Amino acid sequence: MRVLLINTSERTGGAAIACNRLMEALRKQGVKAKMLVRDKQTDRLSVVSIKADWKLPVKFLWERLVIFLANRLSRRNLFQVDIANVGTDITRMRDFQQADVIHLHWVNQGFLSMKNIERIVRSGKPIVITMHDQWYFTGICHYSADCQQYRELCWRCPLLAGGDALIDLARRVFQQKQRIYSGARITFVGCSQWIARLAETSALTRGQRVVSIPNAINMELFRPLDKAALRAERGIASEGKLILFGAQRITDERKGFQQLVEACKLIETQATGLAKLIEIVVVGGDSAKVENLIPFKVHPVSYVKDPEEMVRLYNTVDLYVTPSLQDNLPNTIVEAMACGIPCVGFNVGGIPEMIDHKRNGYVASYRNANDFARGIEWALQADYESLSTAARQKALDTYSEEAVAKKYMDVYASNLKVKS
Repeated sequence: MRVLLINTSERTGGAAIACNRLMEALRKQGVKAKMLVRDKQTDRLSVVSIKADWKLPVKFLWERLVIFLANRLSRRNLFQVDIANVGTDITRMRDFQQADVIHLHWVNQGFLSMKNIERIVRSGKPIVITMHDQWYFTGICHYSADCQQYRELCWRCPLLAGGDALIDLARRVFQQKQRIYSGARITFVGCSQWIARLAETSALTRGQRVVSIPNAINMELFRPLDKAALRAERGIASEGKLILFGAQRITDERKGFQQLVEACKLIETQATGLAKLIEIVVVGGDSAKVENLIPFKVHPVSYVKDPEEMVRLYNTVDLYVTPSLQDNLPNTIVEAMACGIPCVGFNVGGIPEMIDHKRNGYVASYRNANDFARGIEWALQADYESLSTAARQKALDTYSEEAVAKKYMDVYASNLKVKS
């Protein structure tokens, strides 16, 4: 079986990481899996890229310009939506033509246009789509927040200024997707049960198969290491309570950094004994800019691409926190748990599927900084050995490469059977 996994980037972003891990998991099970990307960042033979084209940055800028104009010259939410009006036709590529199954992941920001996606669907090959966010079953947004227009028809998107009344990009793209999906045989895969449930309510997926399969992780790479030795290497006191927060861009509102700041301030005033021991490791873009916002000692670390370095960082800390306000199935929680690190997060998206409340971490009430602070305090003072063991076991049971790969192989096989 030849499977072609398609994603905008090879390594940058959560979807790219998840797609990469799935490719490796499939290859270990004997599947001839390749990854097709726009942005190739390594020399791996299992990853192929589209032909170099000077027009690529122009295409990206053109898409943003159309959104910018529709948004009444405002940059607000400029990257929260994608209209897929430009892209590259990949159906003539040899790797596409040789593939038995086409597996789409995150293909936005000028990689594939709606016309390109239509050509892929009309190629007659079995299509699997992994939904790393909501874009495939909404008009143009990646996360709809409280908006549920996608259940019938997206129009006048609330993320755009004035509801985009003149052009109505949301309606246009929604109707394009509706036409493309109509009569097609597509399996939509949610990385979490949460996003799969949302997808099932969309008018776009009616009549299509929707399943839930989590992201895979290499449990041999992401594993517990000697915490004391790692702290000694970094000059961090062994008795301290170290908390890790990470995001591709720390200042992204959706990642909830402000809620973490509020929780830390509450801990400083309410749990003074514990507060004296707490230090925060902040990993990601803009990490140095937020150093003075948290009342504890902060260790800023720029965005980390090397997975082995991330393993060392996870194993240096006592707790991973994810105050995300909108999220699907964060890779960081899976990674932390695989390293035996308990997690604290809000009750939103797929997070409560990952964190078992007071077993391997703490699930705080949504947007409630007080409860988030309580969760941090509880996790840092609970039976750490028990929490750590439970976190690792959850990752082993749910996110191992073999388990996830076999679920996808079943999906591929059923799609090929229907085709034949």
